[in-house]
Amino acid sequence: MNYRMIINTIGRVLAVETVLLLLPFVTAILYQDSSVSAFLITILITAVASIGALLVKVRNRVIYAKEGFTIVAFAWILVSIFGAIPFYISGAIPSFIDSLFETISGFTTTGASILTEIETLPKGILFWRSFTHWIGGMGVLVFVMAIVPLAGDRSIHVMRAEVPGPTMEKLVPRIKGTAKLLYSIYILLTVVEVIFLVAGKMPVFDSLVHAFGTAGTGGFSIMNASIAAYGSPYLEYVIAIFMMLFGVNFTIFFLLLAREFKLVIKNEELFWYLSIILIATLAITFSIMPQYGGFGEAFRLSFFQVSSIITTTGYATADYCQWPMVTQMILLLLMIVGACAGSTGGGMKVSRLIILLKKVRRDIHKLIHPRMVGAIKMDGKTLQQETVDNVSLYFISYMLLLFVLSLIVSLDGFDFTTTFSSVVACMGNIGPGLGMVGPSGNFSGFSNLSKLTLSLAMLFGRLEIFPLLLAMSPSLYRKK
Repeated sequence: MNYRMIINTIGRVLAVETVLLLLPFVTAILYQDSSVSAFLITILITAVASIGALLVKVRNRVIYAKEGFTIVAFAWILVSIFGAIPFYISGAIPSFIDSLFETISGFTTTGASILTEIETLPKGILFWRSFTHWIGGMGVLVFVMAIVPLAGDRSIHVMRAEVPGPTMEKLVPRIKGTAKLLYSIYILLTVVEVIFLVAGKMPVFDSLVHAFGTAGTGGFSIMNASIAAYGSPYLEYVIAIFMMLFGVNFTIFFLLLAREFKLVIKNEELFWYLSIILIATLAITFSIMPQYGGFGEAFRLSFFQVSSIITTTGYATADYCQWPMVTQMILLLLMIVGACAGSTGGGMKVSRLIILLKKVRRDIHKLIHPRMVGAIKMDGKTLQQETVDNVSLYFISYMLLLFVLSLIVSLDGFDFTTTFSSVVACMGNIGPGLGMVGPSGNFSGFSNLSKLTLSLAMLFGRLEIFPLLLAMSPSLYRKK
């Protein structure tokens, strides 16, 4: 294990976080709010920690898979710990465990919150809270690789450990070029959304932080009633459409820019992603029409909520816990499915679902025809058996973790709907669940043990289980 390289790389990550903390610091100064000193102290603490790590001399800069997984796991944990300091010092969130929960929820783009009152918080805190979504959406390490050289193309092990999905492709020959391209598309889409929101008469500050939440598919709002507080169908449609766009694999946007339209049309994951959204939207629309007296409003509310849940954003325009049970079950299934691989969305990913279904079909056919050699294909390309096996392993691990973490959270004694959906919502990086943690509720009622467990669930979901599991494994650190 190349410990020096791990420490040095994490130092670079903390150095970047130090620079990013300047933005909410400046925001706090501009709005003359009470969080100025909290950000100043945090910047100094984080800077000292990063300098200490960067002083570690690195003799060998090679990063292998085990170093990649370790760097990603510990970088996310430390970035969250340092990112929680402003919430705690400012007094916005008096408990450090609550501050850590809120920060991990931000960076993992979950959007689960322990806050009961949001609108009275200082502007600097509100900016940082939403900005963590934007940083974590594309990936903390991907952002660092886009601006700071790590270890040449060996850093692909870091990117593979952080980018969601069963596979990770380089869009351009060099991995740093891929990171820059991904962030260029990410920034462009964010700016376009801000323009559309401002055009809809949403204040500039509100437009910026809600665009952060949409881009990172996180869902932190600066309003207690979330997007419903603005009462604007135009804004709801804009945010719903951009949530859907940010749930698309960013490779699709690259292909569109390269005018490879045939490849976009033939993309199976995109087809099924859009099909699921359409079918779920129509099903829920017809189910809730009697409550809203017409197709138009029912469709708008349904489309917004489906787009929000499948992309694991978590914004809300209605309390869907008051909708018919069948609609709640549809939304629960969407929480588990999630968005596309290579997007900022969470969940299991549509591509994994497609591969699993194709594997089930192949294995059933093999029962009838034992000598059959059935290859599984995606977009006309044969998948390696290793990829298929990894998808199966991920699914089994996901379900086992869901059970174990739900068991721990159940110690709080809440009802099954609240307990199970809270873990599903956190592991899927969605935010709101059902029951007490629905769109009109929050996570403040859980014990500290459950909050830490749910924080772990968020990290497991965002890092797709294995980096965190491997980092927790003692065998990884044994000398061979």
